[in-house]
Amino acid sequence: MLKFLVIQTAFTGDVVLATSIVEKLHKHAPDAQIDFLLRKGNEGLLQGHPFITNLLVWDKKENKNRNLLIMALRVRREQYTHVINLHRFGTSGFITFFSGAKYKAGFDKNPFAFCYTQKVRHIISEPYTDNPVHEVARNQMLIAGITDSEYALPKLYPSAADYELVKQYQAEPYLCIAPSSVWFTKQFPPEKWIGLINRLPGHYHIYLLGAPGDNVLAESILQKIPSGKVHSLCGKLSFLQSAALMQGADMNYTNDSAPLHFASAMNAPVTAVFCSTVPAFGFGPLRNNGKVVEIKERLYCRPCGLHGHKACPEGHFRCAHEITNEQLLWWTLKTT
Repeated sequence: MLKFLVIQTAFTGDVVLATSIVEKLHKHAPDAQIDFLLRKGNEGLLQGHPFITNLLVWDKKENKNRNLLIMALRVRREQYTHVINLHRFGTSGFITFFSGAKYKAGFDKNPFAFCYTQKVRHIISEPYTDNPVHEVARNQMLIAGITDSEYALPKLYPSAADYELVKQYQAEPYLCIAPSSVWFTKQFPPEKWIGLINRLPGHYHIYLLGAPGDNVLAESILQKIPSGKVHSLCGKLSFLQSAALMQGADMNYTNDSAPLHFASAMNAPVTAVFCSTVPAFGFGPLRNNGKVVEIKERLYCRPCGLHGHKACPEGHFRCAHEITNEQLLWWTLKTT
């Protein structure tokens, strides 16, 4: 029997995009076992996934090296026929190397790439190229030889209970805003979100989405908005509940961050605000109902990095501050 292990131990959005690999493998080998290895904290994304047999959860925060060895031994005992490693760093490469699988696929940037039977060059497109390589296409190069060259789309599977829980927020038309990001320079400033909210059509309920740690940011926005117009759900919804809520929104606003990929996975409309990073890196919307909003001018300093910074290196943060409300309201103008 074919027995696949997909490894993606990076951030939440990376795991969401990696679900496209699961979709593709299941399509080509519907009777195969597909397991998924991810970091602790992200397992909620894949709970109840219909095509995943086992979730292998690695705790990277406490006793990282000990837990790495335990995980590597577990993977080896499972005797996978195929290990597909989407992660580019040495820890996941070690697990792949030690797995004993006959088919080991991964990117050339991994220190353990020498052990791969299928090694693919990791391509980051130039910042303003016309035909950038998206992350899902990049990942699926690893399995093109055992499937085909067409890439599948990522998909999340909220449960019936998830959909039932979010019904309480769906009685009237609504919008979702995910205002936070791990990196300062990937996060649209609070005052810019406030300016947008004050211009949005007044009949909408607006929900702020995020983790418990985003409550301070959400509160800073709520304090500047008329009472009752906006409600914070930060820390109140699971990943899949947030995805279920986003699916029914008339529009979702995100940064270049995980909620953008939730929208792609749920075929939900999304306006993705790109500040210091650029879509050509491979993390833009995947559906026709998605749109990137970014500064119109090509700044000499943008992009300033692949992942973002804790502060603007130039001190002006023009890539965020010069995005206009008119750009963000494109979908309201389109329907009038």
